[in-house]
Amino acid sequence: MNGRVFTYRPSHLGVCVSDLDRSLRFYVDGLGFEIFARFELTRQIAEVDPPVDVTSLFIQLETLRLELLHYRSPGVIGHPSTRRNHLGLTHLSLIVDDVDAAAAELERFGGTIVEGSRSGADEPDGIQIIFVADPDGTRVELMRLAAGQEW
Repeated sequence: MNGRVFTYRPSHLGVCVSDLDRSLRFYVDGLGFEIFARFELTRQIAEVDPPVDVTSLFIQLETLRLELLHYRSPGVIGHPSTRRNHLGLTHLSLIVDDVDAAAAELERFGGTIVEGSRSGADEPDGIQIIFVADPDGTRVELMRLAAGQEW
């Protein structure tokens, strides 16, 4: 026995967005997530100053679920992480076959390639990485595994 009292299972990650339609274009049309569930909330919720008017939209890509939170009231505040050594969650990572082609495609869906984030380009059989920011600046890492690497 590992000494734990509870069993934990993954549920979802929450991403606050400023424009739900623009974010859906990036995550659903661009990355291939599918809408899983939608909730409209107009009641007080933890850590949000009233009055609250929020859409909670769950999207899913295979077993990964994201909750896109669009606050009409009181609105959104702050800025997403811009560096991997920033405290807290810094990025979402997805495996792709071709990082450059995937990044270029995501630009068509409102993404922005993060300048200076491309690594591994000089190692054709190594890990390839590039970061793309979603329309609000939340960073998505596109990673191609090294030749023969299992994940």
